[in-house]
Amino acid sequence: MDNINIENDAASEIFNKKIEEARKTEAEMRHRIGELEKLSVTDGLTGAWNRTYFDKIFTIEMSRSTRYHQPLTVIIFDIDNFKQVNDNHGHGVGDTVLRELVKLVSMNIRVSDMLFRWGGEEFVILMPSTSYHDATSLIETLRTKVEQHTFDIVGNISLSIGVAEYISGESENVCFQRADAAMYAAKNSGRNRVVVDPRGSSDLWATDKGAMILFLNWDESYCCSEPTIDQQHKKLFELSNVLIEAAFTRHENPQNFNSALEKLLAHVVQHFSDEEAILAKYHYVDIDKQIREHKVLTEHALQLRDKAKADTVTIGELVDFFVDEVVVQHMFKVDREFFQLFSKLLHH
Repeated sequence: MDNINIENDAASEIFNKKIEEARKTEAEMRHRIGELEKLSVTDGLTGAWNRTYFDKIFTIEMSRSTRYHQPLTVIIFDIDNFKQVNDNHGHGVGDTVLRELVKLVSMNIRVSDMLFRWGGEEFVILMPSTSYHDATSLIETLRTKVEQHTFDIVGNISLSIGVAEYISGESENVCFQRADAAMYAAKNSGRNRVVVDPRGSSDLWATDKGAMILFLNWDESYCCSEPTIDQQHKKLFELSNVLIEAAFTRHENPQNFNSALEKLLAHVVQHFSDEEAILAKYHYVDIDKQIREHKVLTEHALQLRDKAKADTVTIGELVDFFVDEVVVQHMFKVDREFFQLFSKLLHH
């Protein structure tokens, strides 16, 4: 009998080891899938997003810009006289400059902005929820940062930059060509400067207050195929709309407003916690980025709650946070990076 028990224990131990090995293999495969997906949309030399991904994202952002009356600005920049870098120092040094430039630019743009390598020494930045007015000051700061930076061996370089805001209804080609033309105008007028196409939907929307869209409309295209996350995202839309509506009458009915705010804040915090647990379960490669983003948004949410208690919060601040920061910038941008993970894992 003892021998039988020993044999059973040994068999059980072997079985458990096999299960553990299978789990580790599955985790490694998921991690590898995530890495391969990221490689397919990034530039191999610099690590910036690639041209194929730009085409996909630009189409999505144009649609959102029109739907939510959120401006969208395209930045195209080119390294001045980059051919001389390759001719004088070799292509290896040129490649090093490109990689270092991408790091420098990435450090000096916002989390919501996206940097793409268009080809050669030409790059594109997509700035959602940003008018050409706001983009110009941000990009001028970036141009100065690059101009003042010293690159090993090469020394200083400069950028010629074109700025164009999307005009609702125009094609991707037309918008891109306007930014491209502005970039060439910067080159032709002396290089190392920013040239702006002074047109954009934001100017039209500023004069048409009745056209502003405050409320969020859920669309099935926002689903990531993970049931809990999709349900919570949809609930986030519903609670945000309740709060926005309550904000307009908060002085007449402060209890209703405070209740709506507390429910939304509680949901946001719970959602972040649940989402992190789900991403950890699926071994999402960029989970640390999500955790950092969630922490920043949670801190901002708590600050808004304190302002609401002191009756100093404005409707604009609430809309900017829940609609722009949480939904447009975080959910539509940062969260979308893990959508492919679930669409592949859960449909197989």
